[in-house]
Amino acid sequence: MDDSASPPTTRDLRAHLDAGAFDAIRKALERYRRGASDERQAALRALTAVAEDDPERLGPLVDALEPFLVDDDRAVRLLSAKLLVTLADVAPTDVLAVVPALAERLADESEFYYVRARSAEALGYVAREAPEAVATPDVVADLCVGLAFDEPAVREKLATALECIALGDPSRLRHQTETLAAHLDDDAELVRYHLSTAATVVACVHPEAVCSHRDALVERLGDGSPYVRGRAAEALGVLTRADGVSAPAPPALETVRDDEAAFAATRARFALGDADAGEAVGTVAGVRETTDDAVADITAPDAACPNCGVDLPDPGPPTCPNCGVPRGPPGPP
Repeated sequence: MDDSASPPTTRDLRAHLDAGAFDAIRKALERYRRGASDERQAALRALTAVAEDDPERLGPLVDALEPFLVDDDRAVRLLSAKLLVTLADVAPTDVLAVVPALAERLADESEFYYVRARSAEALGYVAREAPEAVATPDVVADLCVGLAFDEPAVREKLATALECIALGDPSRLRHQTETLAAHLDDDAELVRYHLSTAATVVACVHPEAVCSHRDALVERLGDGSPYVRGRAAEALGVLTRADGVSAPAPPALETVRDDEAAFAATRARFALGDADAGEAVGTVAGVRETTDDAVADITAPDAACPNCGVDLPDPGPPTCPNCGVPRGPPGPP
């Protein structure tokens, strides 16, 4: 039997990476493509583990990952898309070579929805740094249309991508503000947050494009999320201060100014003209600096086991699934 045609072990794959033997890795990936699905999945998991520690090591290999995005096995397609998300978040320009392939996965309505979600996320991260390579009319249209029809997990990633496009080049969304406003009441907090953030960024550069949808922002001042309330207040403050538009501060901002959440209260003070709101509030740079922390807080686990520290959902099981210790009395309904 000729072992040279068989895929290498994942240990060999890591050894090639450690040695910088990219030609050997490319040949190995070609053999994986001809091998069994579980072998391809194992290889992609091994590469993802490397990418999580040092994503730039995989930069020279990104184009070799493209065939895995159209693999017959959807698990392989999903793992490859997740790997590209990891790379794009840290080294977005390294992923430029596979932007067309990711856009095809996003546009394919028959594709597994998690693959579409991860493809949108990867495209968004690239768009933050290279919007001209990603934010074509077709891609923007696919992202916007999906907000009305896709699963919640997909909508969150579509909204993420739209926020990223806005941060990369607000002008790319100046004609999509009606869509952003129409979905500011989405059931998912992350969707509302990302879209209100995108609207805020667009307002910083094109206030006239957002001003006609001011009512949707005013409504978000009563949102259950302090981060959505804060972004809505920030966008309204940008409109209030902008030249050439008529957008007086709504009375509801007075309530948000006394918000228990500093994120919301600071931005309401900005909208009401207070001088202590901070120079970065109401700017594209300021939004860019604060959005990752906001998302991290929104997605943080609800609770941790008092015994072993494992993250627990709320509501959740009465005992910790990891150590079996009771989690304590439930909170108020």
